[in-house]
Amino acid sequence: MPTLVFDGIAYGMLLFVLALGLAVTMGLMNFINLAHGAFAMAGGYLLIVLMQRWGWPFLACLPAAFAATALAGALLERTLYRPMYARPHLDQVLFSIGLTYMAIASVSWLVGPQPQNVQLPGFLLHRFELGQGGWQLGMSAYRLLIVGLCLVLALALQAVLTRTRFGSRLRAAVDDPRVAAGLGIPVDRVFLATFAVGSGLAGLGGALGADVMGMDPSFPLKVMVYVLIVCAVGGTAGLTGPMVAALVLGIADVMGKYYLPKLGAFIVYVLMIAILLWRPQGLFTRESAR
Repeated sequence: MPTLVFDGIAYGMLLFVLALGLAVTMGLMNFINLAHGAFAMAGGYLLIVLMQRWGWPFLACLPAAFAATALAGALLERTLYRPMYARPHLDQVLFSIGLTYMAIASVSWLVGPQPQNVQLPGFLLHRFELGQGGWQLGMSAYRLLIVGLCLVLALALQAVLTRTRFGSRLRAAVDDPRVAAGLGIPVDRVFLATFAVGSGLAGLGGALGADVMGMDPSFPLKVMVYVLIVCAVGGTAGLTGPMVAALVLGIADVMGKYYLPKLGAFIVYVLMIAILLWRPQGLFTRESAR
């Protein structure tokens, strides 16, 4: 039981990092980017290429995946996404879904449809065990890395959004871009940096979870289902809601697949429906935060 709970926490923290960028763009920028999973796929495939073809160490590939996908996000924000900010949400959804399928087709053509395997370094395969019997807790170094890194990212991003000038400028730019621009806030650059960081976090999550979630051209569609569930259940008013939702869903998914394997991920959807019937706006909204 403790091992399953820990594995669920690790999986939930991974879902949280994957959902961070979408939560930021939806909650703070009011922009729906369903191509978010494509950035995660790009980070995962970049890690595989760097490790298998160029011989990079695993830990060096993680910041490279973040930087590369953040740069790609910045370029796409300047060229494709910015004209969509003022469009209705339906247009944003259709546009980003189209980009997702273009990314899937491109990867299938370049790499092939077969799943890609990630060879983790030996030190991440080490396993720690605490306790005995049915309450023994087994933790792999890889999942410990996921939990620790994701927790550090969450605390750092929360500090940036709530305690820095950039966070204040971002909130002001979202609330009223014209007034913010009149006060001298570079709204375009704030949105550019926010979108780039969100894309980079998706790429980092894809690289970090390539071994846990598997990597193939359909990855954006698989991961976007869970990311949208995290954002819908947790709400996008802040980072606390998505983190709590990701942890709950991660534990439910791991334990459900272990104890009720025939139901598979069905338990996650039942839990999502139950929570949304109880709180249609998500666990944490702006009103409840006040």
